[in-house]
Amino acid sequence: MNCLYTIICFTFGIVLGSFYNVVGYRLPQGKSLVKPRSECPKCHKKLKWYELIPVISFLIQRGKCNNCKCKISLFYPIIEITTGILFALDFYLFGFSYKFIILLIVISLFNIVLVSDINFLIIPDEVTLVATILVIITNLSFLELEKTIYMFFSGCLLFVIMYIVMILGNILFKKESLGGADIKLMILVGMILTPIDGIFCIFISSVLALPISIFLLLKNKNHIIPYGPFILGALLLILFCNIDVNTLLNLY
Repeated sequence: MNCLYTIICFTFGIVLGSFYNVVGYRLPQGKSLVKPRSECPKCHKKLKWYELIPVISFLIQRGKCNNCKCKISLFYPIIEITTGILFALDFYLFGFSYKFIILLIVISLFNIVLVSDINFLIIPDEVTLVATILVIITNLSFLELEKTIYMFFSGCLLFVIMYIVMILGNILFKKESLGGADIKLMILVGMILTPIDGIFCIFISSVLALPISIFLLLKNKNHIIPYGPFILGALLLILFCNIDVNTLLNLY
């Protein structure tokens, strides 16, 4: 039965991954998620339903538009497959639990932010707000009220800490060092992790971002590095691997 549920989660993830592509591309441009129908970005031909089947359509069409033969970005199937794999791994590791639901929310936000921040350097506030509300509802459903309130203030504290980091970074580099959307993400992080683990998440995200940032800046010193995916990537790493500061201290 667990195998069946894992397959269902994978399939569900691939389908939602297709939708997350739409959200990540359209919201930053101020477009509706419903209209117009999906189209080829090159020739603007409206896509038929059989051209929108996640992953399968890409493979059948050999990564090209049926009409103009323009190459379809690999980003689309990558996001779909990534979402499917992470959904399946989530259920395989944690079953139907509080952590399973929290991870579904974070995985969804991560993939949308991956699309929007890399392509447009924008994290839509609507997406962060919806994810944050879902985390609050999940906390209220599974945790005691006192614990939920504590996690909310934890989010506020991490927001303040990240805001101070941004101010110091702006002074040090004499330009904008962090985006406002990156700071808002810390509210969500704090409602999932304790304040100390949230700070640890910031550290991990910086470690993940450092080599990629150096590589990109060596190619173009004016390149702007999208930081949102690294914050959420670090959060996923902590949740999937059950890493926390206390465990690391005990090991030490």
